[in-house]
Amino acid sequence: MAEIEHPLQGTVGEPPEPGKLNSSPPLRLSQGHLSLLSTCPRKFQHTYLEQLASPTTPEQLERLAAGSQFHLLMQQWQLELPIEPFVEEDTQLQCWFSSFRDAASQILMLDEPDGSVLRQSEYALTIEFQGYLLTVVYDLLISNPAQAKILDWKTYPRPQNPRWLLQNWQTRLYLFVLAETGSYFPEQISMTYWFFQAEGRESEAAQQFTVTNDSARHQETRRDLTHLLTQLTDWLARYRAGEPFPQIPLGSDRCDSCSYTIRCDRAPSLAAEHEPAQNKHSCFKDFTLPNLADIQEIPL
Repeated sequence: MAEIEHPLQGTVGEPPEPGKLNSSPPLRLSQGHLSLLSTCPRKFQHTYLEQLASPTTPEQLERLAAGSQFHLLMQQWQLELPIEPFVEEDTQLQCWFSSFRDAASQILMLDEPDGSVLRQSEYALTIEFQGYLLTVVYDLLISNPAQAKILDWKTYPRPQNPRWLLQNWQTRLYLFVLAETGSYFPEQISMTYWFFQAEGRESEAAQQFTVTNDSARHQETRRDLTHLLTQLTDWLARYRAGEPFPQIPLGSDRCDSCSYTIRCDRAPSLAAEHEPAQNKHSCFKDFTLPNLADIQEIPL
């Protein structure tokens, strides 16, 4: 019987030789960059171009550290290395890993079991697109010749309405980049989020939310990416000429909790004084998305 070639066998997660943007090295963009850029371009400028540190609370630091430890634990487990040093004195990690182990047979299952299965932990891919380098890191990528399944670990409770994940840039970019490598058609790729902590409880069964891909979703992401990166190219050119990135509409609730409110002249009292009457009841006042800044991710 002829050996079946695995689509990802031998694939190297290194970027191709990219072109340069305006004679400068190309920017490397992750899902975090895209999320912030689409949410508030001015905050993107302060955070990534000017490298201004945003204040972090002790609680946020603690959550980030716990999430990072769990990702390291899962990588250690995938490499079949001892995990005892991670869990022996950390009851929270013990609970999360216990939830994973209880659901492991379901988590690691492929819908199309035929062919050799390849499991790759912390698998990085980078592609060139519109003059930028789009970078993703998959917590775990399970694949065979017929299917690829992206798994992402979350150490916070499953959202009551997780469908917002469909339009989250992490979901969209992770699916898009893998399909763009040419290894699989969009219909052969899915992404599953696993949540290892229930609301207010640390020992409940893990919960999941799966997003399937298709050609229509892939093309929609391509259009939105092209539009967003075209805007970024224009904003960067203007920024080099001394013009700052655009701000979101005055009076947006997002400014109230932003660490750059004073720097942007968006302190609540100032915003109330200068807010146009027609904006006081605009859709921007009522439209809110989940606060992505609170979601625990390992920065790229």
